[in-house]
Amino acid sequence: MTTHTPAAAADRTGVSIDTLRYYEREGLIGPIRRTTGGRRQYTEDDLFWIGLVTCFREAGLGIADLRGFVAMLRTEHPAQDRVAYLRERRTALEQQVAALHRAMGVLDEKIAYYS
Repeated sequence: MTTHTPAAAADRTGVSIDTLRYYEREGLIGPIRRTTGGRRQYTEDDLFWIGLVTCFREAGLGIADLRGFVAMLRTEHPAQDRVAYLRERRTALEQQVAALHRAMGVLDEKIAYYS
């Protein structure tokens, strides 16, 4: 099994080592295996989870929401529960995008006005 050091895992996933520790502390990834000397070793499965958590964080999910979704993924929740959660999240993101587009329109008007 291939393992990665914290630095290599951070490099591969695009997050900082502090973020990796934070995700582990919050129960969003892991448990992360350790060497006999206590150093973290990240597996490919860990990197997948880090990528998933990072994607959802970038989509605006808070830590509490992420804890709930990760728990749902790790247990035997019906697929429709997961799909419903993701659909709700998608709807919320679409609303945020629409609000941002409206705000950009107002900014464009102000830029044109002051130019």
